Parts: sequence; C-alpha cells; structure tokens
Amino acid sequence: MAFALVLVVDDDIAALASARAVLSAAGYAVNEALNGRRALQRVKANPPDVLITEILMPDGDGIELITAVKRAHPDMRVIAVTARRSLGGLDLLDLACKLGADVILDKPLKAETLLAAVARLVGLDARPS
Repeated sequence: MAFALVLVVDDDIAALASARAVLSAAGYAVNEALNGRRALQRVKANPPDVLITEILMPDGDGIELITAVKRAHPDMRVIAVTARRSLGGLDLLDLACKLGADVILDKPLKAETLLAAVARLVGLDARPS
C-alpha cells in the first residue's frame, strides 16, 4: 500500500532510477519524468503529494517547474536537488527555496536523507515500512 504519490524529475536516468527504487521500497507510489515539461504534464494529470526535482535540466528546468507548480498548486510539497549548487554566482538551491521549495538537497542523494525529507513533507513521523 502506498503512503503518498511522489513525482521524481531528473534528466539523469541513474539518479531517477535510484530515487525510484528507494522510494518504492519504502512504500511510496512513484511517478517520474525526465524534464520539467513532462513533469508539468504529469502534475496536471495526477498531482503528486511531493515533487522532487533536479534544478538543472533541458526542456524545462527545475526553477521553471517549481514556479509553475507553486502557481497552480501552492500547497504542493517540493524538494529541490542538484549536484551543481551555483551557476554564475547564483545559488540555485537558495533560489529554489525562495520560489517555494520546502526542502533543498545536494546530490548525490543519500537514501536516508531522501526518505526523511519525504516523510516529513507528507506528515509522517518516521519513514514508512
């Protein structure tokens, strides 16, 4: 039984597969997208409880995605992740926070950190079993 629906958005297929495996094993229903454009389609079709998005991606980056999602779904919980924290002196994770990300995480993601963040956002005291 799934506790919550999580949409994972990342253009790195290995990172996407890893997040999917960790979240699925913990009992979450997982949807995925390789870019922001596809993620918006998935959000419209079936809004997730938690959106986890990479910041730097082609075809709709995480900043654009967070902005669009928060405009349409202000209460949606968002986790922003990236391996490249800054771009041209701009702190990407700080920007993601200002746009509405609830949690920011540096890559590579640790399973325990990811599960704790998702559990906190869906209101669980501990990770699901």
